[in-house]
Amino acid sequence: MNVPLWVAVPVITLVTLAARADVRTRKIPNTITFPAMLLGLATHYALGGPKDLMSSLAGLALALALIPGWLMRWMGAGDVKLMAAAGAWLAWPQAAIALLASLVAGGVISVIVAARRRKLWTAVRGAAFTGFWALARTAAPAPVTTGIRFPFALAVWAGCAMALWVKA
Repeated sequence: MNVPLWVAVPVITLVTLAARADVRTRKIPNTITFPAMLLGLATHYALGGPKDLMSSLAGLALALALIPGWLMRWMGAGDVKLMAAAGAWLAWPQAAIALLASLVAGGVISVIVAARRRKLWTAVRGAAFTGFWALARTAAPAPVTTGIRFPFALAVWAGCAMALWVKA
């Protein structure tokens, strides 16, 4: 494992609780994410001083990369807040690994869900159109997606688990 136990245990606990809530209710409560963010920042500061606090803040800030997905309604705000909380605990650079691995896991899960619902071709076509739309930078409305949703906290769980083992 590439992170200390005092980081790994809270991260796994956080993402497990959030994934459980997301699967059951399709919501990730603020009562899970906000205290975890604050506790992650405070713990890094208490154990490592200002330098570790800055790394923790950088990890938290990486979640801003998910805001376009939230704005496009591809994910919920709880998913962004969960990634911010996990990032605060993992800190830079492990939080970057968690973010990227979560996005990859989300892609894999979305392909599986689309295939199971027999909408894989529609999803692939929609993703291609969305990519072209984003590159074209036009004022046209965003392409319509399949509307298939899944609990993204599962992808965050997988991404964080990967970040615990991958050396940055």
